[in-house]
Amino acid sequence: MKARYQFRFYPTDQQQKLLAQLFGCVRVVWNDALTICKQSVSVPLRGSKLRGASRREAGELTCSTKLPSNNDLQKLVITQAKKTNERSWLSDVSNIPLQQSVVDLGVAYKNFFDSLNGKRKGKKVGTPKFKKKIGRQSARFRIGGFSIKGDEIYLARIGNVKPIWSRQLPSAPSSVTVIKDCANRYFLSFVVDVEPIQSDAKNQSIGIDLGIKTFAVMSNEEKAISLDYSQQDRKIRKLQRKLARQQKGSKRRERTRIKIAKQHNEIADTRKDFLHKLSTKIVSENQTIVLEDLNVSGMVKNRKLARVISLQGWREFRVFCEAKSEKLNRDFRVINRWEPTSQICSCCGYRWGKLDLKVRTVQCLNCGTEHDRDENAAKNINKVGIGHCHDSKRAQRQSKTTSVASVSEASRITSPSGR
Repeated sequence: MKARYQFRFYPTDQQQKLLAQLFGCVRVVWNDALTICKQSVSVPLRGSKLRGASRREAGELTCSTKLPSNNDLQKLVITQAKKTNERSWLSDVSNIPLQQSVVDLGVAYKNFFDSLNGKRKGKKVGTPKFKKKIGRQSARFRIGGFSIKGDEIYLARIGNVKPIWSRQLPSAPSSVTVIKDCANRYFLSFVVDVEPIQSDAKNQSIGIDLGIKTFAVMSNEEKAISLDYSQQDRKIRKLQRKLARQQKGSKRRERTRIKIAKQHNEIADTRKDFLHKLSTKIVSENQTIVLEDLNVSGMVKNRKLARVISLQGWREFRVFCEAKSEKLNRDFRVINRWEPTSQICSCCGYRWGKLDLKVRTVQCLNCGTEHDRDENAAKNINKVGIGHCHDSKRAQRQSKTTSVASVSEASRITSPSGR
C-alpha cells in the first residue's frame, strides 16, 4: 500500500527564489492546459442544457468532445511554448514538474467525468479550476528529478535541501512533492510503499460515537474530550475584520493574511496531532472499529453550530482510522446514518423514540436501565457494526412507544443538562 511521509525544510534565499520560479511555471502550465481543455469541450459544463439534463444525459453532453491527450497537451503547453517569447522562461526550470502538472490535470478531469457518470463514489467532484498565485503552491518530482544523498535531497534545478527527519522512510520513495503552504512554510512530501503490519489486538470490537464537547465516546465507556480552539478562533476573527479594512495589494494586507494563515495552521496542526494519537490508540487496541456515517454537510447548515462542527475534524478522524486499519490489518466498518442508535436501549432493544439534544441521561421504560446518551449510542453502533443489533420492531410490539415530551414519563429523563 502507498503512504505519504511529510517533512519540513528550510530553503536558502536563493532556493526560495528558484522554488518561486518553479511554482510559477507549474501554475502557468496548468492554467494553459486547462484553457485548451475548456475550449475543446463543445458544450459548456455549466450551461443551461447541462442544468436541465438528467445525470446520464449530462455525462453524454460533456463527453461528446474528447479532451486532448496528455502527450498532445505537453507538446502544446511545454515543448512548443518554450519556443515562443511569451513562455521562453519555462526552459529555466526542470521539465519533470511541468509534465506532472499536465498529468495531474488529466487525472482531475477523469475524476470529474467519473463522478458525473456515477462511476466514482463519494462526494461529487467539480471541474478543475485555474490555479492562483496566492495560496498553497506545489510541484511534484518523479524518479529522475530527485535523489537522496545522505541526509539531503537533491532536486533538479533547485539544489540540495535538508529536511528535518523526524522518522526514517520505510522504502525508497517513488515521488516527492515540494509544498509551500499559505503561511510560507516549506515541506517535502514523499510517496513510499509500506507493508501491512500483523499485530494482535486487545479487544474484539469497539463502537465510537462522535460529538462536539466530547469528541469521541467509545462503547467501552472511554471518552476523548474535544480540544478547545476558542482562543485561536477569536484571533482569526479579529484579524479577518482587520484584513477586510485594508487595501488590496498592500504590504500590510499581505502581512495580515500571513498572520491569519499561521493561526489556521496552528489549529490544523493541533487538531491533526490529537486525531493521530487518538486514532492510533483505537486502531492498535481493537480488531474491529465501527463508526457512524455522519451527514456533516447537512449539520453545518445550522449556523449556531457550523463553526464548532467544522473545527472538530470528524471526517479527518474517519480517514485516519480507515488508513491505519488497513495498515494494521484491522476491520473498519461504517454503519448507516439512519440507524436509530440514540433511540434504542442497548440492553433490551426497546425503542423510546427521538430525544432532544439537551437530554443527556435516559432511563429505559422497559428494563429500567439508566443510560448515558452517548455511551448508549456507542454501544448500539458497536452492535450494529458487528451484526448483533437488537430487534427494535419486536420491542415495539411488546410495549408501545409514547411521546418523548410526555409529562407522565418525566422519570425517564434523569439529567436534562446541556451537552
